Amino acid sequence: MKLNGKIAVITGGGAGMGRETAILFAKEGAKVVIGDWNEKTLKETVDLIRSTGGEVTGLKGNVAVQAEAESLVDTAIQTYGRVDILVNNAGVMDNNQGAGEVSNEMWERVMGVNVNGPLYLSRRAIPNMVENGGGVIVNIASVAGMGGGAAGVAYTASKHALIGMTRNTAWRYVHEGIRCNAIAAGAVETSIAASIDPTKMDPKGTERAQAYYGLIPAQLKPIDIANLVLFLVSDDARYINGAIIPADGGWLAA
Repeated sequence: MKLNGKIAVITGGGAGMGRETAILFAKEGAKVVIGDWNEKTLKETVDLIRSTGGEVTGLKGNVAVQAEAESLVDTAIQTYGRVDILVNNAGVMDNNQGAGEVSNEMWERVMGVNVNGPLYLSRRAIPNMVENGGGVIVNIASVAGMGGGAAGVAYTASKHALIGMTRNTAWRYVHEGIRCNAIAAGAVETSIAASIDPTKMDPKGTERAQAYYGLIPAQLKPIDIANLVLFLVSDDARYINGAIIPADGGWLAA
């Protein structure tokens, strides 16, 4: 097993990519702490992992709230002794508003979950990783972090910021044994659409985004992302650091 004895924290573990990653990690021998703001789907993931003999702890919370984000790392340390792996997967979309239309409320909500959350968790986990000789962080970014056409200004800016955070973390902590990489996910069948109100989509922004969506070459499954996350946190990727890896079927090649 590739993760035997490792301790992993995964956000957004109630569904989609987070759920598949948590299940896969547990199968590979990791002890997993997962967070999600949906208590029902969180419990479903916990039950699925325990039904196959995996060890998991689930915590309901919102990573945009500092105390709730930090509690995931604290629980891992208190329960299992340390944190070896952090997967910042939780994310929310915007409603395709541009800079001329986006509200403060939408901007702050998206930045809170997509940027502040990963910062809170990384900031809490890194000292423990350093103390224990190293660790691995994987940030789930997006093709929206490498271009401007996939979403509104809030989501696009948040994923650009997450990619910047990834590169800085990789460079800053390389000598402390910490690796940090990001996945620029493309079109993936997840529940992230539940984070938006379809009745409030910006029509002109959506029209512009549709031009980009029309270039999608493939729809990925959550397990496709989970398999890549597993590779990145395993010793197979021990020299991969600061990388932004597209998993988009070739969308960014357009």
